[in-house]
Amino acid sequence: MSVHSTYGPIDIAISGMQAQGKQMEVISSNVANARTTDAGKGEPYRRLVAMFKAADGISGVSMDEIATDMSDFYQISDPGHPKADEYGYVSMPNVNVPVEMMNLTIATRAYQANAAILKRYQQMVETTLELLR
Repeated sequence: MSVHSTYGPIDIAISGMQAQGKQMEVISSNVANARTTDAGKGEPYRRLVAMFKAADGISGVSMDEIATDMSDFYQISDPGHPKADEYGYVSMPNVNVPVEMMNLTIATRAYQANAAILKRYQQMVETTLELLR
């Protein structure tokens, strides 16, 4: 059985690194805006989610889109806040920082795994060249 693909291990690992790099940017945006009560249009920042897609067969991964999480905002009691409603509650972004930090750890480890693949591939090529000398 043979695999016919225009992508090699280097291309697959690089596409994974690029996708995880974008994922880390999205997570960083979420963490940075975790307390933003007015992101425009009078409502708090909405969490962003990176959506990946894979092409047919063995060909890597890429960022499909960055979607907006439409879950409910958190409500906190802070009567002195300028954005508080008549009951003293403030709508806060739907960003859960501990979850974002776990997602960041996962993305970082996936990035490192792809980098390790590139390093192993380089070692394999170097060993092959040494054998051919």
